Amino acid sequence: MSIGQVVPKTDTGRRRRNNEDVYVCKPPLFAIADGMGGAQAGEVASGLTAEVLKEYDSSAGAREEQVQALIQEANRRVYARATEDAELSGMGTTLTLALVTQNGVVFGHVGDSRAYLLRDGNLQQVTDDHSLVAELTRAGKLSEEEAESHPQRSVITRALGTDPDVDGDVFIVETKGGDVFLLCSDGLSDMVDDQTIEKTLREHRNDLDRAATELVRSANRSGGEDNITMLIFEITEIAEKTRESVLPFQEPEDEADEDTLSEVDAVPIVVAPPRERTDDWDVDGDAPRRPAPARARRRRGRRRLYGLIAAVLLLVIAGLGLFALSESHFVGAEGDGHVAVYQGVPYDVVGIHLYRSVYISRVVAAQLTQPERQRLFDHDLQSYDSARAAVRHYEDSIVSFQSEPPPPTQAAKQTTTTQQTQTTTSTTTVKGRASRAGPGQPRPANSQDGGP
Repeated sequence: MSIGQVVPKTDTGRRRRNNEDVYVCKPPLFAIADGMGGAQAGEVASGLTAEVLKEYDSSAGAREEQVQALIQEANRRVYARATEDAELSGMGTTLTLALVTQNGVVFGHVGDSRAYLLRDGNLQQVTDDHSLVAELTRAGKLSEEEAESHPQRSVITRALGTDPDVDGDVFIVETKGGDVFLLCSDGLSDMVDDQTIEKTLREHRNDLDRAATELVRSANRSGGEDNITMLIFEITEIAEKTRESVLPFQEPEDEADEDTLSEVDAVPIVVAPPRERTDDWDVDGDAPRRPAPARARRRRGRRRLYGLIAAVLLLVIAGLGLFALSESHFVGAEGDGHVAVYQGVPYDVVGIHLYRSVYISRVVAAQLTQPERQRLFDHDLQSYDSARAAVRHYEDSIVSFQSEPPPPTQAAKQTTTTQQTQTTTSTTTVKGRASRAGPGQPRPANSQDGGP
């Protein structure tokens, strides 16, 4: 097998000022990294990951082991940088990479960027999204239709750099001549559905650069809410490099023709308005008009009364609904992955959120295990105190773990004992607690501790 056309493409989109996406196109290695963390942190995280991938040495070890080593090294560098620089705390990045070999393509995947395969005209997703919505869908709590419009579909549950260790998916896909692979960030997959991606790749199979351009246009037409980045490459038979083993090229319809009227369409249609008769005969000429009976007038009066009653009932129901929304809370996650408590219900109606965040935690979703995320993000409606208590349980455990000091050496134990003796006499207590927190004691994860 050999690599044929290779097309990288990136676009800022219509909502973002900066492009936090990075791609690495170093055949036989291809990769997409989508940074997160706000400000410039996302760009730093994806940039550090790209530096690791550019150092790839094709002569070292088995391919699967190489891919796993790249993931771990990228995670180590991003996490170390975030730990050293407080302004970059919490940053991370997705990573989807493909390493082409003689037997297939080895994939390494963390996050919600995606890899697709177009084979024999059919598109299939070869990676699993590490996102909150994907986990809820796989657990049967969300349908595919609900997942497509879920307000928290951008929250990822696994990323590079958020923890000292990361669990990356590494697997191999066997290839055959004519295969086309697409790596992309969620700026494409969230804006363009799989059917449109498949149709575009099929129509422009002979010109993958044109296909990439059309996909960027489609994402921007749908809103362009995030950076749009993709890498497209094809696999060809070495002995048949000049043979076209692709779908026939279909010339797209001229968009100008769609807005042009034909000669028949250009002829205006004139409809004469009906004439009101001025005599006392019906239109069919059978009988003179008669005044409406009193019973018909009474019927119209009852209809008005029923309409008024229905309007009052609707207002009462709406008021009760608003009150219920104000008392309902659920646990979710912000776009940057931070766990949050929301007031309302987890739905959007015509683009309007039926919820608002009332508490944002320091804990990010990627720091929780999958069973913990499923328990915490079940979206069951509850009181603010219950939701806050559920979040506080994980805040206390994670903050305590991160704050726990390393065990003292034998040489330092005597010094520690002396310091403890001195400190005991100078530290006062208030309601059974020390008035000042020493190093290693957990602190509140967020100063916003009150309810809505």
